[in-house]
Amino acid sequence: MTHEEHHEAKTLGIGKAIAVLTSGGDAQGMNAAVRAVVRVGIYTGARVFFVHEGYQGLVDGGDNIREATWESVSMMLQLGGTVIGSARCKDFREREGRLRAAHNLVKRGITNLCVIGGDGSLTGADTFRSEWSDLLSDLQKSGKITAEEATKSSYLNIVGLVGSIDNDFCGTDMTIGTDSALHRIIEIVDAITTTAQSHQRTFVLEVMGRHCGYLALVTSLSCGADWVFIPECPPDDDWEEHLCRRLSETRNRGSRLNIIIVAEGAIDKQGKPITSEDIKNLVVKRLGYDTRVTVLGHVQRGGTPSAFDRILTKDVTRAMDERRFDEAMKLRGRSFMNNWEVYKLLAHVRPPKSKSGLHTVAVMNVGAPAAGMNAAVRSTVRIGLIQGNRVLVVHDGFEGLAKGQIEEAGWSYVGGWTGQGGSKLGTKRTLPKKSFEQISANITKFNIQGLVIIGGFEAYTGGLELMEGRKQYDELCIPFVVIPATVSNNVPGSDFSVGADTALNTICMTCDRIKQSAAGTKRRVFIIETMGGYCGYLATMAGLAAGADAAYIFEEPFTIRDLQVNVEHLVQKMKTTVKRGLVLRNEKCNENYTTDFIFNLYSEEGKGIFDSRKNVLGHMQQGGSPTPFDRNFATKMGAKAMNWMSGKIKESYRNGRIFANTPDSGCVLGMRKRALVFQPVTELQEQTDFEHRIPKEQWWLKLRPILKILAKYEIDLDTSEHAHLEHITRKRSGEANI
Repeated sequence: MTHEEHHEAKTLGIGKAIAVLTSGGDAQGMNAAVRAVVRVGIYTGARVFFVHEGYQGLVDGGDNIREATWESVSMMLQLGGTVIGSARCKDFREREGRLRAAHNLVKRGITNLCVIGGDGSLTGADTFRSEWSDLLSDLQKSGKITAEEATKSSYLNIVGLVGSIDNDFCGTDMTIGTDSALHRIIEIVDAITTTAQSHQRTFVLEVMGRHCGYLALVTSLSCGADWVFIPECPPDDDWEEHLCRRLSETRNRGSRLNIIIVAEGAIDKQGKPITSEDIKNLVVKRLGYDTRVTVLGHVQRGGTPSAFDRILTKDVTRAMDERRFDEAMKLRGRSFMNNWEVYKLLAHVRPPKSKSGLHTVAVMNVGAPAAGMNAAVRSTVRIGLIQGNRVLVVHDGFEGLAKGQIEEAGWSYVGGWTGQGGSKLGTKRTLPKKSFEQISANITKFNIQGLVIIGGFEAYTGGLELMEGRKQYDELCIPFVVIPATVSNNVPGSDFSVGADTALNTICMTCDRIKQSAAGTKRRVFIIETMGGYCGYLATMAGLAAGADAAYIFEEPFTIRDLQVNVEHLVQKMKTTVKRGLVLRNEKCNENYTTDFIFNLYSEEGKGIFDSRKNVLGHMQQGGSPTPFDRNFATKMGAKAMNWMSGKIKESYRNGRIFANTPDSGCVLGMRKRALVFQPVTELQEQTDFEHRIPKEQWWLKLRPILKILAKYEIDLDTSEHAHLEHITRKRSGEANI
């Protein structure tokens, strides 16, 4: 990267003007996007304007179009809805209105427009751009603008945010606000289900989605629903029979609670609506169950339906109108199909009656507890049972495997586990090596033919030890797969671990509360210590999401000079209208520059200018109910791992027994870019820094410069990494409901 290119990033915008508007329905996360656009715009040297009240403000002009400053977007991150307002606008739909809007932009020299919004707003922007040159010539003819102004503004650039901010993993296409809506829905579902456990009840929940079953589908995976109705995939004609049979089967298996999720646009194969009331009446009439309907309308705080009705390509709508439902599903994309397949397996396939059991697979948790572990265990167990396997659960990790703390799990053993935090099986950090004798004996005793290990760095190192042990013990020659689950997100072979999203949300919620607590006071700096071992993922991502001034991590060494620069930066910041500072420190970023040291340094240097406070977040980061993302991620990982396991066991069957000793029979199942991939643990060894328990290369380090820009540091941004900007828009707006 040359010096010239670095310099370029900071001069890219000089002489240019950008206008930002939000339109269509409110969606949480819009403010975060506005803040990032404004600050990166100012960083590049451009002038940035807020357009208040969406397209209406663009048409009306005047005070509705105001220049934005760095400070004017402070404290916007945690607010729901949209701060600059997002009126829907009839005027802009008429050419006359668009003519006035063009006039307002040209007069201010604005030729770049950033539109953040739902359905119609991006279509409107597109029309505006295609007509731009005609609008300018009309304005010039009527004498409203000069020839010179027309030439200067001859080209209009438009960037639309939301369409689908690709959430960078699982390929679940997310729009800004979708994840926040899920958080709202899941909070309600969790509250309802706890009351229902005490009475036998059936709940019918209606969620938003007139043309799109995304929210309904992901909600049903997140709460382990018995059935989901979505517009893209109408049920078979005998669905009433099937549904009632399904509900009575789960009741007979001991379940006290049935959950049915309905998208508001659900239809049958003939295109006739299926409403939540229809379903309630059916269940009451046929089965006599106590049934309640809850319509989760606008609980999503500020969210109007269109913000969540994914901006549908016209193709999907057309396919649905013409009842070509298979095609509608395909057009939705790979991730939607995957979600649907997992849901169908977990909800609709009946486990075989016979207990003969094809193979015996054991499931265990290793390392520290992480939210989502139980969801992974649940889907592993149930997919295993569906395949006709015998599934065992091991308590207390490798220690329990050595001591024989092993029992068989049936279908209802894992009932209701999806939303539970921590580890129900119990988990320990103990590694297997010193207990190979006892472990081998128990593998034989319980006839274990495959192991699913759900856990953090110890699960991975434990896997490596098992590979090593195969040389001495034939019993260890069975396939195993590691599902990464740790708040630290430090397992080699995976960009994400189950549990990290929940930890990130917890940290961000805490940071938001701490920042808000200071909103009334003058000049205060908070120093917050996060977990993560030597891995700086949580500190960095929480720093981006909560708008931190600095995030100290082990992977990016820092000196006393850096600390001094940060203190001086905060002293300067306190002279502006922003009177708060937030500094995050990863627990093991530096053994000498401890949280106390940094706190003392800031306290001394900030005397008379700002107060300092410190806060060590501790184990609250591991706990709590898993976020929708972690529930779904864990559920998909469990299903994928068990499918792989069945294939591997069949492959390894020789002379009446299992014998697996190839490198590819011991894998980590990881999320890489947008795919779930199985990687042999032995191949991941070179990619691991064992002393510090982190992968040698970590994708999120590329996001660090953006953290500094958003905190107004004079730094160089590598503009060649266009792709990495998408993480940010997504991170703040999609995954973390902050």
